[in-house]
Amino acid sequence: MKKRYYIWYTAVLAVLFVTTACQDDVVIGELSGPQSPAVLTDCEPGQVIVKFAPEMTDILDQLPQETVATRSGIPAADKVLDMLKAYKLERVFPVDARHEARSREADLHLWYVVYFDEHTLSLQDALRQLSQLGEVQGVQPNRHIHPSYNARRKAVPLDKTAYAVTASASQRFDDPALPLQWHYINEGNLPFEQPWAPTLAGSDVNCKEAWELCTGDSSVIVAVLDEGVMWQHPDLAANMWVNEGETVGSDIDADGNGYKGDQYGFNFVRNTGLVSCFSVNDSGHGTHVAGTIAAVNNNGIGVSGIAGGDGTHPGVRIMSLQVFDDGNTATLVAEARAMKYAADNGALIIQCSWGYNSDMANPLDGFTPGPASEEEWSTLYPLEKEALDYFIHNAGSPNGVLDGGLAIFASGNEYSGSSAFPAAYDKCLSVSAIAADFTPSSYSNYGTAVDLCAPGGDEEYYAPVGDDADIYDWHKAQSMILSTISNNGQPSYGYFDGTSMACPHVSGVAALGLSYATQLRRHFTWKEFLDLMVATARDVDGYYVERGEKMYHKYHSAWGSPAIVMDLNNYRGKMGRLVDAGALLRAIEQGGHDMVLPNMSVGIGDTYTLDLARFYRDGERLTYTCSLAGDVAEASVQGTILTLKGKSEGTARLTVKASNGNEQTVVVTVRKQVSTHGWL
Repeated sequence: MKKRYYIWYTAVLAVLFVTTACQDDVVIGELSGPQSPAVLTDCEPGQVIVKFAPEMTDILDQLPQETVATRSGIPAADKVLDMLKAYKLERVFPVDARHEARSREADLHLWYVVYFDEHTLSLQDALRQLSQLGEVQGVQPNRHIHPSYNARRKAVPLDKTAYAVTASASQRFDDPALPLQWHYINEGNLPFEQPWAPTLAGSDVNCKEAWELCTGDSSVIVAVLDEGVMWQHPDLAANMWVNEGETVGSDIDADGNGYKGDQYGFNFVRNTGLVSCFSVNDSGHGTHVAGTIAAVNNNGIGVSGIAGGDGTHPGVRIMSLQVFDDGNTATLVAEARAMKYAADNGALIIQCSWGYNSDMANPLDGFTPGPASEEEWSTLYPLEKEALDYFIHNAGSPNGVLDGGLAIFASGNEYSGSSAFPAAYDKCLSVSAIAADFTPSSYSNYGTAVDLCAPGGDEEYYAPVGDDADIYDWHKAQSMILSTISNNGQPSYGYFDGTSMACPHVSGVAALGLSYATQLRRHFTWKEFLDLMVATARDVDGYYVERGEKMYHKYHSAWGSPAIVMDLNNYRGKMGRLVDAGALLRAIEQGGHDMVLPNMSVGIGDTYTLDLARFYRDGERLTYTCSLAGDVAEASVQGTILTLKGKSEGTARLTVKASNGNEQTVVVTVRKQVSTHGWL
């Protein structure tokens, strides 16, 4: 049972969204399906999430931003707030001037949290009263999000004496524990295989081939929504995203994005820039996930990351967005903020090893089933869906490597025949887990909504009966996934297994693919890239036909634990395809579109520069000329750098011609003042 390895929402299900169609006699909680009876016991007391009607925008815009608002300015709504003794009214998403326009286009400015006196009125009555208002689109409680693993059960630590035994002069990088990372390069005959549990060459993500083409690019940012990532870890520090100008944990918002002290990301549990992993209750999960994606390669220590660079060129960068901390949990509001933060601060991928229980989760195993359909999920969790859609459609840039963002979720660990949500959302990638022989990991959720699979380890399959990797023997844990961890606040290395571990393999491969596309100056939409990842992945159904069945021992730590026989025919077409880094990178060489220069803006008397090499394949080797139709600005090229200087208000057409024959024309706008970093 992978509760100790996999971040999962608790099964406390409530009526999370009540539309204004409710009548005076509405009874909150009367829903059909696995959510009945609805309960409101696992929510923030005295808090209700409200989405106002768009017509209320002008009134809401009058609310103070620098001081605490207690009333909305909407007469009918304020009568209810008076009744609730509301003491705070706060926008869910803080104002970020750089992205406020698109936030409003997505209606995210209409979401507010009402803080009220919980002793005055029950949460259920507060929901009922607010749902009556015609000025309100809907209301929902601010429920908690919990990890279902026991944070006191840590990763199985790696004995450093293993390094000397396993190091190989022929391996791609000099990271001593790389040979133990079979999930990157699996040549078969691994030391943990058993007579009943073989290992097969190729049951990996094919890093060997991919690393010959690319090892990562620092312009690609992956946001890890998890426990805090140990940004000081010596095998991660060089590949951490750094918000320049900010100081970790500061009470100053230096860049004006609405968050203070967010140097390496943000702790959304405690609402602070202090990303933390030093608690005794921190399992190391977030740091482990981050290491799979971008542990620093070729630095002579520890492990490797899929897109961790090569020692000379840095790898992709990790942004830590903390939603679990010291046994405390984020709420729906905090989770939604994390997703929007990722889009607004440069992340192209959100790595999410969490979700709801699937609708086929077995209550006898301690799981309460979750949403059964996309419609049900979006009705119960509208704030979550809107924040997720915002990330998918607003991350990246139409002038960058990716237009939109990739949302990658684990399918779930309930031994269940359906993927959980949000993974099952058709705009996300749902990831299942396989063992070192291509077979489904014993615990992995599967189903037609699963898109991809990746190695997640399988202790219940490979460990001898009665043995459990939790006895902290790394020899018995080798069938699991090795990565970086924080261990009681100290940097270390260790093993976990679960779809939580399969998920960052897909995120790492996606990041590696985007890195290669960046280097080749190829552009994709989020949907094109998602489809390419699936199309280039390998089929695994043939192995299931050949094997027929697989046996494992559930809850392996107990002697006499029952032997479970998996009919692998039931998994055909339901595990997704095995993500393949090498095949993805080869396809990128011929896929996507040419980069397109952005329209640009500059202030009067100001200058703006753009490196043209970023938009042309082999751009560093090309020469460029430019011409500007109109006299509102001056334009010149020195080497690969285009320089604009604003002269007077107006617009003009700028034509740039490269020596390879590629010619592009864009619009230049000159304004009195520009604060959009030059790009329109």
